[in-house]
Amino acid sequence: MVKKSKKTTVYSALEVANICGVVNQTAINWIRNGHLKAFTTPGGQYRVYKEDLITFMKDRNMRFPEGFSTDLSILIVDDDKGLNTVLTKYIQKNYEKAEVFQAFDGFEAGIMITEHKPNLVFLDLNLPGVDGFSLCEKINTTESLGKPAVFVITSLQDEGIEERVKRLGAKEFFQKPIDFRKISEAINQHFSL
Repeated sequence: MVKKSKKTTVYSALEVANICGVVNQTAINWIRNGHLKAFTTPGGQYRVYKEDLITFMKDRNMRFPEGFSTDLSILIVDDDKGLNTVLTKYIQKNYEKAEVFQAFDGFEAGIMITEHKPNLVFLDLNLPGVDGFSLCEKINTTESLGKPAVFVITSLQDEGIEERVKRLGAKEFFQKPIDFRKISEAINQHFSL
């Protein structure tokens, strides 16, 4: 699948303040205190990448203002090619602005997460290569992967499996067969859509 080129959006401290509904000095304090990742221009002004602002706001359960696009990108990881394709088509139909990638095993998923830094990973647990449990833990403990939300999808029926994956950092747990209405509800809730 070809990755669409995307322009990098950068905000000033004042723009961050306006998006978050605070005064400019509050945004500057977030940056200076290391809460909000930013860089400094040659002229000494703070600038914040959109992805970093989105992460900051999500971590603090802040509301996104009306019309603010979070540029949703999703990786679907499942070795069941039929389900992977159906879920991909469902998301593309219902979230037209979302960028969707597919992986069919744990190794491919690791490469795609590193390359594309998706906001959301649908993750099957029973995968060839690297299993979903290991991948879930790695996603949530490796800062450089961008800490995407992980939604587990599985046919495994083991007792305590939902609690186990949530301890590893999964945000949602879905048992197969998938209820697509619940998938949409979870996406809308986590990404303020």
